Amino acid sequence: MTRTVLITGGTSGIGRAVAAAFAAEGAEVLLTGRTPATVEATAAELGVRGLVCDASAPGRVQALADQLPALDVLVNAAGGLPPAATGDEPALAALLAQWEAALAQNLLTAVLTTAAVQDRLRPGGSVVSIGSIGAERRGGSYGAAKAALGAWNASLSAELAPRGITCNVISAGYIAGTNFFQGQLSEERHRALVAETHDKRAGTVEDITATVAFLASPGARHLTGQTLHVNGGAFTTR
Repeated sequence: MTRTVLITGGTSGIGRAVAAAFAAEGAEVLLTGRTPATVEATAAELGVRGLVCDASAPGRVQALADQLPALDVLVNAAGGLPPAATGDEPALAALLAQWEAALAQNLLTAVLTTAAVQDRLRPGGSVVSIGSIGAERRGGSYGAAKAALGAWNASLSAELAPRGITCNVISAGYIAGTNFFQGQLSEERHRALVAETHDKRAGTVEDITATVAFLASPGARHLTGQTLHVNGGAFTTR
């Protein structure tokens, strides 16, 4: 049977790579993003269905859920670094805005989307959320949001596992070839991140897509409520 897969944040980086991988295996793929032109272009390039949705906006998430078919896999890939403070507002107000943005992008997108679509997930389905090594290491507001993602996932697993639905988080390390650092990654920082790994290489989107594929496979049906570290051993060095 053809599987139906929903991927939030599917227009770039890890989300786009996951969408491409599922499409290549013949799944019916639905990807979301906030920008109509980007969603349309990505969907056309990958040969999948694109849906415009800001996953941090409850009304838009519900509108998305109302038009979806039954799902086999949900991949919560929406997220990213919060915008830098502009310096035009008081320090505490700027700090609050930064934390609210980090939580909205990296936690609430997953919480809202999953809550809206969980009744559409078939028994034997999977929820995979993209976390970060920043949850345990120097992550600031971004890392705190990803840490909360892991705590939420554990409770979600307890809720959905009786229906045969697994729920896991992939804690990604440094992944090269994405726009996560928004063009601000220096060569020195790149070398330092690679040096922290045991295998002395940057991660790739293929590393993450392969792990998503495993977590959504029959071989992972007894694996749920977990956070899997995919970072070449970097997590153990600090």
